[in-house]
Amino acid sequence: MPEPDRPSPLAGVRVVDLSKILAGPYATMSLADLGADVIKVEHPDGGDPTRRWGPPFQGPDATYYLAANRGKRSVTLDLKSPEGQEAAHKLIAGADVVVENFRPGSSLQRAFRYDELSRAHPRLVVLHISAYGEAGPLAGEPGYDMIAQAMAGLMSLTGEADGPPVKAGYAMGDLGAALFGTIGVLSALVERDRTGRGQYVTTSLYESQLALHINWATGMFATGETPHRLGSGHPNLVPYQAYPTKDGHLVIAVGNDALWQRLCTVLNRPDLAADQRLSTNSGRVQHRAELTTALEQTLATATTAHWTDLLGAAGVPAAPIRDLAEVYACPQTDALGIVQNVAHPEVGPLRQVGFPVSYRGARPVPRSAPPTLGQHNHEVLTELGYDEDAIRRLTSGPTGS
Repeated sequence: MPEPDRPSPLAGVRVVDLSKILAGPYATMSLADLGADVIKVEHPDGGDPTRRWGPPFQGPDATYYLAANRGKRSVTLDLKSPEGQEAAHKLIAGADVVVENFRPGSSLQRAFRYDELSRAHPRLVVLHISAYGEAGPLAGEPGYDMIAQAMAGLMSLTGEADGPPVKAGYAMGDLGAALFGTIGVLSALVERDRTGRGQYVTTSLYESQLALHINWATGMFATGETPHRLGSGHPNLVPYQAYPTKDGHLVIAVGNDALWQRLCTVLNRPDLAADQRLSTNSGRVQHRAELTTALEQTLATATTAHWTDLLGAAGVPAAPIRDLAEVYACPQTDALGIVQNVAHPEVGPLRQVGFPVSYRGARPVPRSAPPTLGQHNHEVLTELGYDEDAIRRLTSGPTGS
């Protein structure tokens, strides 16, 4: 375990979060989890739109907002007003990192141009997250996660082969951009330690999806063949998918030929083990449909638990498909300590999924709950030298405080 007084990895780093929705806020929450002081700037009239993306709600805010904003301080400023922009620039003057997802060419992007920020603050790191990237015919377009999943091909690869395209269950466009953006910020901070200068870091929902194509795209480049949906199947491994059982579904992951032989033994299918067409993974991929039918016939004769136990004992990777209630009731999840409580000022203890990386055996502990709108107006703006009257003027609005 680490020393009790050991500082967090990003202790002393200040981040001004000018982003909203999910990609930017998830990136800045990750930085907050790592110890950065993150100041979330929101419009006085309603704040981040995800505060209203419900039900469900806990307290005044939707759980969607609560999922991606812990550990931050909230300040309400109208960034389209001269006064609000002035206050935001004062915040930026004391910051190490700015994260924004302003639409390219918008008035807000012009008001916070990197070249001007960099001249005033040479050590500043700015992360810009967009829909499609900095170049190309779509560079100025807005985007949402589902649009990115469609435009970047993920939906063409998700769903059953004979069914319609399906959105991935997670917001892979937003979350992919958030994770790559976080990597970009951290690497820019390391470079700044070496050079003394900040950096303009960019990523997009579109680019992050291209980066995650990996084996799908590389296979297409090699063969010229466009990949298509395979349900739960794998383009390069068979059997490696979900199969129906007597009472549910089971996933089996056979990654080599020795595991294939063990699977045949457990299933009591010597005919499959002796079939030379299926003795190698290449042959099994070529005969995917025939083999899938044969395995489904056998697996349907017994329960998921029956097969899971037998396959596990034989060392064949297999697992039932669990829902989220089962996942969060699982002893493995509990043992990892990844579900953490933070004290919310209006709803009390708030359960959160914590940061998935540990340091010297200890996971970062969330320092505070997702802030209510404008919760830290007085605290932060007083730090900038504003008096009470100025704070009231700056943060005025239906929910300003």
